[in-house]
Amino acid sequence: MRYQLPFARPGQIIGLLGGSFDPAHAGHAHITREAMKRFGLDRVWWLVSPGNPLKEEGPAPMDRRLAHAREVMKHPDVEVTDIEAQLGTRYTAETLAGLKAAYPGVRFVWLMGADNLAQLHLWQDWHWIMENVPVGVLARPGLRLGARRSRAAQLYRPYRITGRASQLLGQATAPAWCFVNVPMVDLSSTEIREKGNWTR
Repeated sequence: MRYQLPFARPGQIIGLLGGSFDPAHAGHAHITREAMKRFGLDRVWWLVSPGNPLKEEGPAPMDRRLAHAREVMKHPDVEVTDIEAQLGTRYTAETLAGLKAAYPGVRFVWLMGADNLAQLHLWQDWHWIMENVPVGVLARPGLRLGARRSRAAQLYRPYRITGRASQLLGQATAPAWCFVNVPMVDLSSTEIREKGNWTR
């Protein structure tokens, strides 16, 4: 099952939240709503990925993950998509490059949890990501300090927008990133699978 690429107008600020969403849960929905408020986003697209290159085991079937994600995230300004499958991209940098080419004039902001910032230096072409798309980081429980000391945070420290000025992120020119502390819903897809509440 394929879905058409979502519509966006030039000038819109679109937040992108990527992941396997295996399964999507209330924590994903919570950080999406917080990101919209904190970073001045017009819309957020969830990019449900075919698979995570850093994980050995594959996720549940795409159609099932998409359907479940749409049940979890019901918001008029949030769209659950299979963009990576449509573009045929495997890595985040490839996906972002494809989106920038497909949507001239649209301003994209990459969204991630603090845990992803802590390991961003392991991602394919991570420098390209930081230098081409503003990045919004939402702190998750227990990982704030490691993220702030991470290789990416240290290298791009001069380009950090303070949490107080987080609304400026969507209009910023990359490199630009912002780290915000938000009340978090302490859930993880791994825990949900381990408890037997989601089977692949």
